[in-house]
Amino acid sequence: MDNGTHYRTCHLCEAMCGVAIEVKDGHIASIKGDDNDPLSKGHICPKAVALQDLHEDPERLRQPMRKTASGWQKIGWDEAFDLVARRLHQTRKEYGRNSIGVYLGNPNVHNHGSLVATMPFLRAIGSQNRFSATSNDQLPHMLASLEMFGHQILFPIPDIDNTDLFICIGANPMASNGSLMTVPDVRGRLKALKQRGGKLVVIDPRRTETAKLADEFHFIRPGNDALLLMAMVNTLFEENLVDPGPAERLVKDLELLQLAAVPYTPEAVSGHTGIEAETIRDLARQLASTRKAALYSRMGTSTQAFGGLATWLAYCLNILTGKLDTVGGVLFTQPAIDLVALGAMSGQNGHFDKRRSRVRDLPEFAGEYPASTMADEILTPGDGQIRAFVTVAGNPVLSSPNGRRLEQAFEKLDFMVSVDYYLNETTRHADVILPPTAALERSHYDLIFSMFAVRNYAKYSEALFEPREDAKHDWQILLELAHRLEQQRKGGRLPLRSELGWRAFKQIGPDPILDLLLRSGPYGADTGPARKLLQPAVDLVMDILPERHPLRGLARLSPVNRQWNALPKGLSLSALRDNPHGVDLGPLQPSLPDRLFTRDGLIHLAPRRYLRDLGRLHKHLVSEPDDQLCLIGRRHVRSNNSWMHNSRRLVKGKDRCTLMLHPDDAERLGLAGGESAEVQGAGEAIVLPVEITPDIMPGVASMPHGWGHDRQGTGLSVASAHAGASINDVLEDNQIDQLSGTSVLNGQSVTVRVWRSGKQRHSA
Repeated sequence: MDNGTHYRTCHLCEAMCGVAIEVKDGHIASIKGDDNDPLSKGHICPKAVALQDLHEDPERLRQPMRKTASGWQKIGWDEAFDLVARRLHQTRKEYGRNSIGVYLGNPNVHNHGSLVATMPFLRAIGSQNRFSATSNDQLPHMLASLEMFGHQILFPIPDIDNTDLFICIGANPMASNGSLMTVPDVRGRLKALKQRGGKLVVIDPRRTETAKLADEFHFIRPGNDALLLMAMVNTLFEENLVDPGPAERLVKDLELLQLAAVPYTPEAVSGHTGIEAETIRDLARQLASTRKAALYSRMGTSTQAFGGLATWLAYCLNILTGKLDTVGGVLFTQPAIDLVALGAMSGQNGHFDKRRSRVRDLPEFAGEYPASTMADEILTPGDGQIRAFVTVAGNPVLSSPNGRRLEQAFEKLDFMVSVDYYLNETTRHADVILPPTAALERSHYDLIFSMFAVRNYAKYSEALFEPREDAKHDWQILLELAHRLEQQRKGGRLPLRSELGWRAFKQIGPDPILDLLLRSGPYGADTGPARKLLQPAVDLVMDILPERHPLRGLARLSPVNRQWNALPKGLSLSALRDNPHGVDLGPLQPSLPDRLFTRDGLIHLAPRRYLRDLGRLHKHLVSEPDDQLCLIGRRHVRSNNSWMHNSRRLVKGKDRCTLMLHPDDAERLGLAGGESAEVQGAGEAIVLPVEITPDIMPGVASMPHGWGHDRQGTGLSVASAHAGASINDVLEDNQIDQLSGTSVLNGQSVTVRVWRSGKQRHSA
């Protein structure tokens, strides 16, 4: 790589911050924010400097590794591919296609090459036993988008730059940099909100980093967000504050939602939530009376026992108060590569509960079963038992509930392969590890998170460094495995046409596909004189073909569609190369009804599966409030799940893997700050230091996720030296949101006691 400054997008979280990386003599000299990036405008968080640490980490694997009786050994790529394809094929041939399990970690969605190659790889595997981080994270949002708007990744995004009231519930964007809301420099944007006379309201069991900036903050008992939100819905109807605004003619089943909300008065839910009835009414009134307002919810509302209902109700509140599809409210994006419209065009809007898992009868979502049932499917004998497993850029031992049981399951497998460049707590169980190139050795375009950005935006980055001659990108690994699996299934030889197709796919890679999608999208290449000829043809196709006809979908996305006349044009891969800082495509704009993908073209305000689940919520409402100590997770701006902990500069400083307790709980339990506490859930017990703070609600304990690097046999010396403890060793994998199948990561009951070499003194 040439000396000088190179511009990229940081891929370590959803914020898509622009970075300026200075290279001298083939090495990174500095990493700074890119002042000319139109989305982030020079902002970066502390994680950005870890791009260098990840790239230069001497413990990052660079060659395939095979586990032997005497330890790990390096092998060549051909030998590794042959071994993996042969073993996976043998397993499928002997035990059936569902005998192979696959887990995809969330780094895959930051990687356009991996996204392009994943589908052919999964087709070649052929198994229904697929899992991902989705069911430990954003599944309730995807389900609500599918049920209400007709597409699983059509998310309403807060127009934070224009809103005057931002209500944040169960989210901490100051630490996460936004989530399902790509928003670099949250602090700066919230500061601007206040400068224009706006207001920030935060509702959370912990006074988070975001809450400390709030004008108004309220503690809420974990797992009760659905009750709070339903009481706000109740207030809107009772006080005649319902006004869907521009979306009114599109809203379906308003009366059903009104009827469903009747039992959930603010007085009825106050005891469970810990929020006064009049405060609940005031929250509803503020949302209704502020013209430019947005209610935003995330992990705290998603990953709990009523995560599906809570997320649905957050969407409902924005709709009922006229905030959907309005400037300053919540809006749908119009990205340069519109995966929502492309998916709908091919009938891939998403689906839910088309089949059920073998052991626990849990619903699939988008072809995946809940991650919480992975161990069940491996350990339970019978037809369809998983006997071989593939992980791609994931560490479920630390990121899924009951990690100890999951690692026991991995040890029972006949064969396991991991596509990963670390020997971590999960990949140590593999028989073969196939390490891909590091992020700075490949090109980058954010296919997914550009769809969630608070402004429409596109940016492409060339590879910063040339990979080693024998290195493979992750898309090359996945396509090669898929190709060889197809060959194995066909007896060692594919038909000539199929063989040539595979070879061509592997040759061109993801970037030409990216270029085609950019050119043919709404902001695509301006056809100049040809527009006069093409536009009538597009008009004709739009007029005469049925709504769901593929040609009509292509015509709709075409840059010569009259609908996109006001949008900037000329976008292509070469155009983005000429604009290394990125291209601002404009603010979010109202887009209904064109952006809806439901069959009837309406917003489904009260989908029946949510109404049915209200029976479970009502049982909770009429029960006595639980006084057990419950556990919630938390996020830190210097951490991202488990895979950033081998960076010295990110883990240095005081211990962040602590158990936060309110002073009243600490006194009752006889615990002092810094003292070790034993935390016992339905899973096993863990030990970690206590941090006493009034910033946590009484009756609640909090610890961060992604730690627990004390497992033997990993190759992460820095992480092991800052091991911490894994919250997922405490959490049980049989606790899920019964509506969506999402893991309950917030709100499980725990016992906390002083740790005195195993002696118990007090417990709760």
